[in-house]
Amino acid sequence: MTSLRHRTLTLVLALLILGTLTISLYNFHDSGHEITEIYDAQLAQSARLLQGVVQMPLPEADREQLYTAFNNALSQAGRHKIGHPYEGKMAFQVWDLQGKSLVRSASAPVFEQLPSKPGFSELKIADVGWHGFLLPDEKNGLRIWVGERDDVRQDLVNRIVRHTLIPNLIGIVLLTVLVWLAIGWGLKPLRNMAQVIRGRHAESLEPLLLTPLPKELEPMQAALNRLLSQIGHLLQRERRFIGDAAHEMRTPLAILRIHVQNALEAKNETAREQALQFLLGGVDRLTRVVNQLLTMARVEPETARKDWHTVDVESVVRGTLAELTPWMLGKGLELSLEVAQGSYSVVTDAEAIGIALQNLVTNAANFSPPGGEVTVLLKDDGPTHLSLQVRDRGPGIDEAKLERLFERFYSRDNPNGAGLGLSIVEMIAKRLGGTIDLANHADGGLLASLSIPRDASAAPG
Repeated sequence: MTSLRHRTLTLVLALLILGTLTISLYNFHDSGHEITEIYDAQLAQSARLLQGVVQMPLPEADREQLYTAFNNALSQAGRHKIGHPYEGKMAFQVWDLQGKSLVRSASAPVFEQLPSKPGFSELKIADVGWHGFLLPDEKNGLRIWVGERDDVRQDLVNRIVRHTLIPNLIGIVLLTVLVWLAIGWGLKPLRNMAQVIRGRHAESLEPLLLTPLPKELEPMQAALNRLLSQIGHLLQRERRFIGDAAHEMRTPLAILRIHVQNALEAKNETAREQALQFLLGGVDRLTRVVNQLLTMARVEPETARKDWHTVDVESVVRGTLAELTPWMLGKGLELSLEVAQGSYSVVTDAEAIGIALQNLVTNAANFSPPGGEVTVLLKDDGPTHLSLQVRDRGPGIDEAKLERLFERFYSRDNPNGAGLGLSIVEMIAKRLGGTIDLANHADGGLLASLSIPRDASAAPG
Protein backbone atom coordinates (compact mmCIF):
# COMPACT_ATOMS: atom_id res chain seq x y z
CA MET A 1 0.00 0.00 0.00
CA THR A 2 1.30 3.48 -0.87
CA SER A 3 1.98 6.11 1.74
CA LEU A 4 -0.72 8.36 3.14
CA ARG A 5 0.96 11.33 1.47
CA HIS A 6 0.85 9.67 -1.94
CA ARG A 7 -2.75 8.53 -1.46
CA THR A 8 -3.89 11.99 -0.36
CA LEU A 9 -1.93 13.78 -3.08
CA THR A 10 -3.29 11.45 -5.76
CA LEU A 11 -6.85 12.02 -4.60
CA VAL A 12 -6.43 15.81 -4.38
CA LEU A 13 -4.77 16.01 -7.82
CA ALA A 14 -7.43 13.78 -9.37
CA LEU A 15 -10.19 16.02 -8.00
CA LEU A 16 -8.28 19.16 -9.00
CA ILE A 17 -7.65 17.96 -12.57
CA LEU A 18 -11.23 16.76 -12.91
CA GLY A 19 -12.51 20.09 -11.65
CA THR A 20 -10.16 22.03 -13.96
CA LEU A 21 -11.20 20.00 -17.01
CA THR A 22 -14.86 20.47 -16.15
CA ILE A 23 -14.41 24.22 -15.79
CA SER A 24 -12.33 24.38 -18.99
CA LEU A 25 -14.96 22.50 -20.98
CA TYR A 26 -17.59 24.82 -19.64
CA ASN A 27 -15.44 27.85 -20.51
CA PHE A 28 -14.83 26.46 -23.99
CA HIS A 29 -18.52 26.02 -24.61
CA ASP A 30 -19.46 29.31 -22.99
CA SER A 31 -16.68 31.22 -24.78
CA GLY A 32 -17.78 29.85 -28.14
CA HIS A 33 -21.35 30.86 -27.42
CA GLU A 34 -20.44 34.37 -26.27
CA ILE A 35 -18.06 34.96 -29.17
CA THR A 36 -20.77 33.84 -31.57
CA GLU A 37 -23.19 36.28 -29.98
CA ILE A 38 -20.71 39.17 -30.16
CA TYR A 39 -19.73 38.49 -33.75
CA ASP A 40 -23.35 38.06 -34.80
CA ALA A 41 -24.14 41.41 -33.24
CA GLN A 42 -21.20 42.99 -35.09
CA LEU A 43 -22.31 41.46 -38.39
CA ALA A 44 -25.85 42.79 -37.96
CA GLN A 45 -24.53 46.20 -36.90
CA SER A 46 -22.12 46.37 -39.84
CA ALA A 47 -24.93 45.43 -42.26
CA ARG A 48 -27.13 48.23 -40.93
CA LEU A 49 -24.28 50.76 -41.07
CA LEU A 50 -23.63 49.75 -44.65
CA GLN A 51 -27.37 50.05 -45.33
CA GLY A 52 -27.35 53.58 -43.96
CA VAL A 53 -24.44 54.57 -46.19
CA VAL A 54 -25.86 53.14 -49.41
CA GLN A 55 -29.25 54.72 -48.67
CA MET A 56 -27.81 58.22 -48.83
CA PRO A 57 -29.80 60.39 -51.34
CA LEU A 58 -27.16 60.92 -54.05
CA PRO A 59 -27.32 61.43 -57.81
CA GLU A 60 -26.64 58.29 -59.78
CA ALA A 61 -23.18 59.47 -60.83
CA ASP A 62 -22.17 60.29 -57.30
CA ARG A 63 -23.59 56.95 -56.12
CA GLU A 64 -21.35 55.10 -58.59
CA GLN A 65 -18.37 57.03 -57.27
CA LEU A 66 -19.40 56.12 -53.73
CA TYR A 67 -19.53 52.41 -54.60
CA THR A 68 -16.15 52.65 -56.30
CA ALA A 69 -14.66 54.38 -53.26
CA PHE A 70 -16.13 51.67 -51.04
CA ASN A 71 -14.59 48.91 -53.12
CA ASN A 72 -11.19 50.61 -53.21
CA ALA A 73 -11.18 51.13 -49.46
CA LEU A 74 -12.30 47.57 -48.71
CA SER A 75 -9.66 46.13 -51.04
CA GLN A 76 -6.99 47.49 -48.69
CA ALA A 77 -8.28 45.42 -45.77
CA GLY A 78 -5.50 43.35 -44.24
CA ARG A 79 -2.74 45.00 -46.32
CA HIS A 80 -2.24 48.31 -44.61
CA LYS A 81 0.19 48.75 -41.71
CA ILE A 82 -2.60 50.18 -39.63
CA GLY A 83 -5.19 47.45 -39.28
CA HIS A 84 -5.64 43.83 -38.27
CA PRO A 85 -4.99 40.54 -40.07
CA TYR A 86 -8.57 39.48 -39.41
CA GLU A 87 -9.83 42.30 -41.69
CA GLY A 88 -9.20 40.08 -44.70
CA LYS A 89 -11.35 37.36 -43.21
CA MET A 90 -14.43 39.58 -43.01
CA ALA A 91 -16.45 40.45 -46.13
CA PHE A 92 -19.19 42.84 -47.28
CA GLN A 93 -21.30 42.68 -50.41
CA VAL A 94 -24.34 44.60 -51.70
CA TRP A 95 -26.55 43.60 -54.65
CA ASP A 96 -29.52 45.19 -56.25
CA LEU A 97 -32.71 43.26 -56.80
CA GLN A 98 -31.46 42.04 -60.19
CA GLY A 99 -28.38 40.46 -58.54
CA LYS A 100 -25.91 43.08 -59.76
CA SER A 101 -22.99 43.57 -57.33
CA LEU A 102 -22.84 47.18 -56.19
CA VAL A 103 -20.33 47.02 -53.32
CA ARG A 104 -17.94 44.16 -52.66
CA SER A 105 -14.93 43.76 -50.40
CA ALA A 106 -11.89 42.04 -51.86
CA SER A 107 -12.18 39.19 -49.36
CA ALA A 108 -15.84 38.48 -50.18
CA PRO A 109 -16.49 35.02 -51.61
CA VAL A 110 -17.79 34.47 -55.11
CA PHE A 111 -21.36 33.21 -54.81
CA GLU A 112 -22.61 30.70 -57.33
CA GLN A 113 -26.08 31.38 -56.02
CA LEU A 114 -26.90 34.52 -54.15
CA PRO A 115 -28.18 34.06 -50.59
CA SER A 116 -31.89 34.61 -50.23
CA LYS A 117 -32.68 33.75 -46.63
CA PRO A 118 -32.79 36.86 -44.44
CA GLY A 119 -30.85 36.84 -41.19
CA PHE A 120 -27.98 34.60 -40.16
CA SER A 121 -26.89 31.59 -42.18
CA GLU A 122 -23.97 29.20 -42.59
CA LEU A 123 -22.38 28.90 -46.01
CA LYS A 124 -19.69 26.68 -47.55
CA ILE A 125 -17.94 28.35 -50.46
CA ALA A 126 -14.77 26.93 -52.05
CA ASP A 127 -14.18 24.69 -49.01
CA VAL A 128 -14.25 27.74 -46.75
CA GLY A 129 -16.94 28.10 -44.10
CA TRP A 130 -18.66 31.46 -43.77
CA HIS A 131 -21.06 32.80 -41.21
CA GLY A 132 -23.16 35.56 -42.81
CA PHE A 133 -25.99 37.97 -42.23
CA LEU A 134 -28.33 39.01 -45.05
CA LEU A 135 -30.29 42.28 -44.66
CA PRO A 136 -32.91 42.82 -47.40
CA ASP A 137 -33.82 46.46 -48.21
CA GLU A 138 -36.95 46.24 -50.34
CA LYS A 139 -37.53 49.98 -50.19
CA ASN A 140 -34.26 50.80 -51.92
CA GLY A 141 -34.05 47.56 -53.87
CA LEU A 142 -30.91 46.30 -52.12
CA ARG A 143 -29.67 43.12 -50.49
CA ILE A 144 -26.82 43.61 -48.05
CA TRP A 145 -24.68 40.65 -46.98
CA VAL A 146 -22.00 40.80 -44.31
CA GLY A 147 -19.96 37.62 -43.66
CA GLU A 148 -17.10 36.31 -41.62
CA ARG A 149 -14.92 33.23 -42.04
CA ASP A 150 -15.51 30.52 -39.44
CA ASP A 151 -11.82 30.06 -38.75
CA VAL A 152 -11.70 33.60 -37.33
CA ARG A 153 -14.12 32.67 -34.60
CA GLN A 154 -12.51 29.29 -33.99
CA ASP A 155 -9.09 30.86 -33.71
CA LEU A 156 -10.36 33.32 -31.14
CA VAL A 157 -12.01 30.54 -29.12
CA ASN A 158 -8.80 28.52 -29.23
CA ARG A 159 -6.82 31.49 -28.02
CA ILE A 160 -9.19 32.02 -25.11
CA VAL A 161 -9.04 28.33 -24.17
CA ARG A 162 -5.25 28.28 -24.39
CA HIS A 163 -5.02 31.39 -22.26
CA THR A 164 -7.29 29.69 -19.74
CA LEU A 165 -5.71 26.22 -19.74
CA ILE A 166 -2.06 27.21 -19.62
CA PRO A 167 -2.40 29.17 -16.35
CA ASN A 168 -4.49 26.30 -14.98
CA LEU A 169 -1.80 23.75 -15.86
CA ILE A 170 0.90 25.92 -14.33
CA GLY A 171 -1.33 26.41 -11.30
CA ILE A 172 -1.82 22.63 -10.97
CA VAL A 173 1.95 22.10 -10.92
CA LEU A 174 2.40 24.78 -8.29
CA LEU A 175 -0.54 23.47 -6.27
CA THR A 176 0.93 19.95 -6.46
CA VAL A 177 4.11 21.16 -4.82
CA LEU A 178 2.20 23.19 -2.24
CA VAL A 179 -0.21 20.33 -1.46
CA TRP A 180 2.75 17.94 -1.14
CA LEU A 181 4.39 20.26 1.36
CA ALA A 182 1.10 20.89 3.18
CA ILE A 183 0.37 17.17 3.50
CA GLY A 184 3.90 16.61 4.79
CA TRP A 185 3.37 19.32 7.39
CA GLY A 186 0.00 17.85 8.32
CA LEU A 187 1.48 14.35 8.72
CA LYS A 188 4.39 15.58 10.80
CA PRO A 189 2.76 14.52 14.13
CA LEU A 190 2.30 11.02 12.69
CA ARG A 191 5.97 10.90 11.67
CA ASN A 192 6.96 12.13 15.13
CA MET A 193 4.88 9.35 16.69
CA ALA A 194 6.52 6.79 14.41
CA GLN A 195 9.98 8.10 15.33
CA VAL A 196 9.17 7.89 19.04
CA ILE A 197 7.95 4.31 18.63
CA ARG A 198 11.00 3.32 16.55
CA GLY A 199 13.30 4.93 19.09
CA ARG A 200 11.88 3.02 22.04
CA HIS A 201 13.65 0.02 23.50
CA ALA A 202 12.15 -3.34 22.55
CA GLU A 203 11.31 -4.10 26.20
CA SER A 204 9.81 -0.68 26.92
CA LEU A 205 6.07 -1.00 27.51
CA GLU A 206 5.42 2.39 29.07
CA PRO A 207 2.39 4.18 27.56
CA LEU A 208 2.91 6.84 24.90
CA LEU A 209 2.38 10.36 26.21
CA LEU A 210 2.80 12.56 23.12
CA THR A 211 1.59 16.14 23.56
CA PRO A 212 0.29 18.14 21.87
CA LEU A 213 -1.41 15.58 19.66
CA PRO A 214 -4.02 16.13 16.90
CA LYS A 215 -7.46 14.78 17.66
CA GLU A 216 -7.16 12.30 14.78
CA LEU A 217 -4.12 10.67 16.41
CA GLU A 218 -5.54 10.51 19.93
CA PRO A 219 -7.50 7.27 19.21
CA MET A 220 -4.34 5.78 17.70
CA GLN A 221 -2.30 6.66 20.77
CA ALA A 222 -5.03 5.27 23.02
CA ALA A 223 -5.14 2.05 20.97
CA LEU A 224 -1.35 1.70 21.11
CA ASN A 225 -1.35 2.29 24.86
CA ARG A 226 -4.09 -0.29 25.28
CA LEU A 227 -2.07 -2.74 23.19
CA LEU A 228 1.06 -2.03 25.24
CA SER A 229 -0.93 -2.62 28.41
CA GLN A 230 -2.22 -5.94 27.07
CA ILE A 231 1.28 -6.96 26.08
CA GLY A 232 2.45 -6.02 29.56
CA HIS A 233 -0.26 -8.20 31.08
CA LEU A 234 0.72 -11.05 28.79
CA LEU A 235 4.38 -10.79 29.73
CA GLN A 236 3.47 -10.50 33.40
CA ARG A 237 1.24 -13.54 33.08
CA GLU A 238 4.00 -15.44 31.32
CA ARG A 239 6.54 -14.51 33.97
CA ARG A 240 4.08 -15.43 36.70
CA PHE A 241 3.40 -18.77 35.05
CA ILE A 242 7.12 -19.51 34.73
CA GLY A 243 7.70 -18.42 38.32
CA ASP A 244 4.82 -20.49 39.61
CA ALA A 245 5.94 -23.53 37.66
CA ALA A 246 9.55 -23.15 38.79
CA HIS A 247 8.46 -22.57 42.40
CA GLU A 248 6.16 -25.55 42.54
CA MET A 249 8.23 -28.00 40.52
CA ARG A 250 11.61 -27.41 42.13
CA THR A 251 10.86 -29.40 45.28
CA PRO A 252 8.91 -32.29 43.61
CA LEU A 253 11.70 -32.75 41.07
CA ALA A 254 14.30 -32.85 43.82
CA ILE A 255 12.18 -35.40 45.70
CA LEU A 256 11.74 -37.49 42.55
CA ARG A 257 15.50 -37.54 42.10
CA ILE A 258 15.91 -38.80 45.66
CA HIS A 259 13.34 -41.56 45.07
CA VAL A 260 15.11 -42.59 41.87
CA GLN A 261 18.44 -42.72 43.70
CA ASN A 262 16.81 -44.74 46.48
CA ALA A 263 15.40 -47.17 43.91
CA LEU A 264 18.81 -47.54 42.27
CA GLU A 265 20.57 -48.05 45.63
CA ALA A 266 17.94 -50.34 47.13
CA LYS A 267 19.44 -53.43 48.79
CA ASN A 268 16.38 -55.60 48.35
CA GLU A 269 13.16 -55.81 46.34
CA THR A 270 11.02 -54.45 49.17
CA ALA A 271 13.06 -51.24 49.46
CA ARG A 272 13.06 -50.83 45.68
CA GLU A 273 9.28 -51.32 45.53
CA GLN A 274 8.78 -48.75 48.27
CA ALA A 275 11.02 -46.23 46.47
CA LEU A 276 9.16 -46.78 43.22
CA GLN A 277 5.79 -46.28 44.97
CA PHE A 278 7.06 -42.97 46.36
CA LEU A 279 8.30 -42.11 42.87
CA LEU A 280 4.90 -42.90 41.36
CA GLY A 281 3.14 -40.71 43.94
CA GLY A 282 5.54 -37.85 43.23
CA VAL A 283 4.95 -38.16 39.48
CA ASP A 284 1.17 -38.08 40.06
CA ARG A 285 1.45 -34.97 42.21
CA LEU A 286 3.70 -33.25 39.67
CA THR A 287 1.21 -34.16 36.91
CA ARG A 288 -1.59 -32.52 38.89
CA VAL A 289 0.51 -29.39 39.34
CA VAL A 290 1.25 -29.19 35.61
CA ASN A 291 -2.41 -29.71 34.70
CA GLN A 292 -3.50 -27.05 37.17
CA LEU A 293 -0.92 -24.58 35.87
CA LEU A 294 -2.04 -25.17 32.29
CA THR A 295 -5.67 -24.75 33.31
CA MET A 296 -4.84 -21.52 35.10
CA ALA A 297 -3.04 -20.21 32.02
CA ARG A 298 -6.05 -21.06 29.84
CA VAL A 299 -8.62 -19.25 31.96
CA GLU A 300 -6.46 -16.19 32.77
CA PRO A 301 -9.00 -13.31 32.76
CA GLU A 302 -6.71 -10.86 30.99
CA THR A 303 -6.64 -12.95 27.81
CA ALA A 304 -9.89 -14.91 27.94
CA ARG A 305 -12.21 -14.41 24.98
CA LYS A 306 -15.89 -13.78 25.55
CA ASP A 307 -17.28 -15.74 22.64
CA TRP A 308 -20.08 -17.22 24.72
CA HIS A 309 -23.49 -18.65 23.98
CA THR A 310 -26.68 -19.63 25.79
CA VAL A 311 -26.10 -22.90 27.62
CA ASP A 312 -28.00 -25.11 30.04
CA VAL A 313 -25.93 -25.03 33.22
CA GLU A 314 -27.74 -28.07 34.61
CA SER A 315 -26.57 -30.14 31.61
CA VAL A 316 -23.02 -28.85 32.07
CA VAL A 317 -23.05 -29.78 35.76
CA ARG A 318 -24.47 -33.27 35.14
CA GLY A 319 -21.91 -33.93 32.38
CA THR A 320 -18.99 -32.81 34.56
CA LEU A 321 -20.13 -34.90 37.53
CA ALA A 322 -20.58 -37.93 35.27
CA GLU A 323 -16.91 -37.67 34.33
CA LEU A 324 -15.84 -37.27 37.99
CA THR A 325 -17.96 -40.12 39.41
CA PRO A 326 -15.53 -42.99 38.58
CA TRP A 327 -12.67 -41.08 40.14
CA MET A 328 -14.73 -40.33 43.25
CA LEU A 329 -15.78 -43.98 43.61
CA GLY A 330 -12.15 -44.98 43.27
CA LYS A 331 -11.39 -42.77 46.28
CA GLY A 332 -14.24 -44.41 48.24
CA LEU A 333 -16.37 -41.25 48.22
CA GLU A 334 -19.97 -40.64 47.29
CA LEU A 335 -20.93 -37.85 44.88
CA SER A 336 -24.50 -36.53 44.82
CA LEU A 337 -26.34 -33.76 42.96
CA GLU A 338 -29.34 -31.72 44.06
CA VAL A 339 -31.05 -29.41 41.56
CA ALA A 340 -33.60 -26.94 42.87
CA GLN A 341 -36.55 -25.99 40.70
CA GLY A 342 -35.78 -23.09 38.39
CA SER A 343 -34.39 -21.96 35.05
CA TYR A 344 -30.72 -22.65 34.30
CA SER A 345 -30.44 -21.40 30.71
CA VAL A 346 -27.86 -18.60 30.78
CA VAL A 347 -25.33 -16.85 28.52
CA THR A 348 -21.96 -17.97 29.83
CA ASP A 349 -18.82 -20.02 29.19
CA ALA A 350 -19.76 -23.67 29.62
CA GLU A 351 -16.16 -24.90 29.63
CA ALA A 352 -15.16 -22.47 32.39
CA ILE A 353 -18.07 -23.60 34.58
CA GLY A 354 -17.05 -27.22 34.06
CA ILE A 355 -13.46 -26.46 35.06
CA ALA A 356 -14.61 -24.55 38.16
CA LEU A 357 -16.92 -27.39 39.24
CA GLN A 358 -14.18 -29.97 38.66
CA ASN A 359 -11.78 -28.03 40.89
CA LEU A 360 -14.37 -27.52 43.62
CA VAL A 361 -15.27 -31.20 43.69
CA THR A 362 -11.57 -32.21 43.64
CA ASN A 363 -10.83 -29.84 46.49
CA ALA A 364 -13.79 -31.21 48.48
CA ALA A 365 -12.66 -34.79 47.81
CA ASN A 366 -9.15 -34.06 49.07
CA PHE A 367 -10.54 -33.03 52.46
CA SER A 368 -13.32 -35.58 52.81
CA PRO A 369 -12.91 -38.53 55.24
CA PRO A 370 -12.97 -42.08 53.84
CA GLY A 371 -16.50 -43.07 52.93
CA GLY A 372 -17.56 -39.43 53.03
CA GLU A 373 -19.98 -37.63 50.73
CA VAL A 374 -19.55 -34.60 48.46
CA THR A 375 -22.79 -32.82 47.65
CA VAL A 376 -23.34 -30.49 44.68
CA LEU A 377 -26.35 -28.15 44.78
CA LEU A 378 -27.59 -26.07 41.83
CA LYS A 379 -29.99 -23.25 42.79
CA ASP A 380 -31.93 -20.53 40.97
CA ASP A 381 -31.18 -17.27 42.79
CA GLY A 382 -33.57 -15.08 40.84
CA PRO A 383 -33.65 -13.19 37.53
CA THR A 384 -29.95 -12.18 37.54
CA HIS A 385 -27.94 -15.03 39.11
CA LEU A 386 -27.80 -18.71 39.87
CA SER A 387 -25.52 -20.48 42.36
CA LEU A 388 -23.48 -23.66 42.26
CA GLN A 389 -22.55 -25.02 45.71
CA VAL A 390 -20.18 -27.83 46.64
CA ARG A 391 -20.08 -29.17 50.22
CA ASP A 392 -17.74 -31.74 51.76
CA ARG A 393 -18.01 -33.55 55.09
CA GLY A 394 -14.48 -32.79 56.18
CA PRO A 395 -13.29 -31.02 59.31
CA GLY A 396 -13.78 -27.55 57.88
CA ILE A 397 -11.17 -24.86 58.34
CA ASP A 398 -10.20 -22.19 60.78
CA GLU A 399 -12.06 -18.95 60.00
CA ALA A 400 -8.78 -17.03 60.05
CA LYS A 401 -7.44 -19.17 57.19
CA LEU A 402 -10.46 -18.97 54.88
CA GLU A 403 -9.08 -16.05 52.87
CA ARG A 404 -5.76 -17.82 52.36
CA LEU A 405 -7.43 -20.69 50.53
CA PHE A 406 -7.44 -18.57 47.34
CA GLU A 407 -3.68 -18.01 47.48
CA ARG A 408 -1.63 -19.88 44.96
CA PHE A 409 0.08 -23.03 46.25
CA TYR A 410 -1.63 -22.81 49.64
CA SER A 411 -3.02 -26.30 50.19
CA ARG A 412 -3.93 -26.41 53.91
CA ASP A 413 -1.06 -28.81 54.59
CA ASN A 414 -2.58 -31.34 52.19
CA PRO A 415 0.27 -33.33 50.59
CA ASN A 416 -1.97 -34.36 47.67
CA GLY A 417 -2.98 -30.85 46.70
CA ALA A 418 -1.24 -28.43 44.37
CA GLY A 419 -2.72 -25.34 46.00
CA LEU A 420 -4.04 -24.00 42.69
CA GLY A 421 -7.60 -25.33 42.46
CA LEU A 422 -9.37 -22.57 44.38
CA SER A 423 -7.18 -19.93 42.72
CA ILE A 424 -8.47 -21.18 39.37
CA VAL A 425 -12.08 -21.10 40.61
CA GLU A 426 -11.64 -17.52 41.82
CA MET A 427 -10.17 -16.54 38.45
CA ILE A 428 -13.12 -18.11 36.62
CA ALA A 429 -15.60 -16.39 38.93
CA LYS A 430 -14.05 -12.99 38.13
CA ARG A 431 -14.05 -13.74 34.45
CA LEU A 432 -17.77 -14.64 34.51
CA GLY A 433 -18.61 -11.58 36.57
CA GLY A 434 -19.60 -13.70 39.57
CA THR A 435 -18.18 -14.48 43.03
CA ILE A 436 -16.85 -17.45 44.97
CA ASP A 437 -17.41 -17.68 48.74
CA LEU A 438 -16.15 -20.22 51.29
CA ALA A 439 -17.75 -20.88 54.62
CA ASN A 440 -17.85 -23.61 57.27
CA HIS A 441 -21.19 -25.43 57.13
CA ALA A 442 -23.26 -25.55 60.30
CA ASP A 443 -23.38 -29.37 60.13
CA GLY A 444 -19.66 -29.69 59.44
CA GLY A 445 -17.47 -29.50 56.40
CA LEU A 446 -16.66 -26.65 54.02
CA LEU A 447 -19.25 -25.06 51.72
CA ALA A 448 -18.06 -23.40 48.49
CA SER A 449 -20.65 -21.21 46.71
CA LEU A 450 -20.05 -20.05 43.11
CA SER A 451 -22.45 -17.29 42.02
CA ILE A 452 -22.94 -17.11 38.22
CA PRO A 453 -24.68 -14.20 36.44
CA ARG A 454 -27.30 -15.13 33.87
CA ASP A 455 -25.61 -13.00 31.20
CA ALA A 456 -21.90 -13.47 31.89
CA SER A 457 -20.97 -11.98 28.47
CA ALA A 458 -21.81 -8.50 29.83
CA ALA A 459 -19.42 -8.89 32.73
CA PRO A 460 -16.33 -6.61 32.77
CA GLY A 461 -12.83 -8.00 32.30
